[in-house]
Amino acid sequence: MKKTRVGLIGCGGRQNVHIDALLQMEDVEIVAVAEPLDDRRAAAAAKTGAKRQYKNHTELYDSESKETLDALFIAIEPTAHTDTETRAIEMGIPFLVEKPMTLDLKQADRIAAMIEEKKLITAVGFQDRYLDLMEMVKEELPKHKQGGIVNGAWIGGIPGVWWWQKKSTCGGQLVEQNIHLVDGLRWLFGEPLSVYAIHQSGMIRPGIDASPEYDTDDYSICLIRFKNNVTACLESACYSKDVRPNCGLVVILDDMVIDYRLRNNLIMTTKDRTVDIKRGNNQTYSLDRDFIDAVKTGDGSHIRSPYQDGLKSLKLAFAANQSMETGEVVYFKEEE
Repeated sequence: MKKTRVGLIGCGGRQNVHIDALLQMEDVEIVAVAEPLDDRRAAAAAKTGAKRQYKNHTELYDSESKETLDALFIAIEPTAHTDTETRAIEMGIPFLVEKPMTLDLKQADRIAAMIEEKKLITAVGFQDRYLDLMEMVKEELPKHKQGGIVNGAWIGGIPGVWWWQKKSTCGGQLVEQNIHLVDGLRWLFGEPLSVYAIHQSGMIRPGIDASPEYDTDDYSICLIRFKNNVTACLESACYSKDVRPNCGLVVILDDMVIDYRLRNNLIMTTKDRTVDIKRGNNQTYSLDRDFIDAVKTGDGSHIRSPYQDGLKSLKLAFAANQSMETGEVVYFKEEE
């Protein structure tokens, strides 16, 4: 069996989830890893059996080629995206990149244009599109009268990674973390018409509750309007580390309430019955499998979030940030 040869750029926490998924695939071989931290690089190489190790993506690109690598998995912090993607595009190597793909929208537009010109297979790590529970929600919605309120939330504490402490290095919780639900809303309801958002700080004390350089939002709330009379209220908060409400999406239809509990279960309630469904698949495995299959066949048409589509979710999150700063509604042009 011919194996798909994979290279890894970044060997941190999220990449390890991809590693676990890829190691379950008999037709995949991880052959190269690139990571600045010696211990993480060595651990990834030992776990995957990768024979080639590099201190950074530049070393990897200088040494590898399309003849030695079939695909790349890129999982690095938001501000680390330099020529990480453009060199892969120039070499014609398909890649899956974790969210947020960058904090520089001009850079993202340039990357998207290069991908389109090259017709390169890409994917963004919006894993919830591959979750069976979200698939059920998407299948259920057309059966009901369109329109209604959607309440969404991602509320918890401050993750331990360093870039989370400053908005300039994480983009804020909406961009860095809750972008999964931003993308989920787009996947379920289509492109937005407008977004209005507010933010608040002052609850988390820099140097006491967080690092001294902490300056991001303690919480934000944004209203996103979609076609067909759908309005979503999406909450993001990182001040609640010890207790947290149910996170996910609650879709209130005229004859059903769909309560998606983030990556855990789905409760669908009508006047006559309530159905509680547990998560049935590993969404990261499904995401990675779909990308690998696209690389093997050369057909990326079934990938649920190619780079160009993932960029729309990133732009929606940044539009919410813009609204937070200006206090104004941001409107979107309808796609032709």
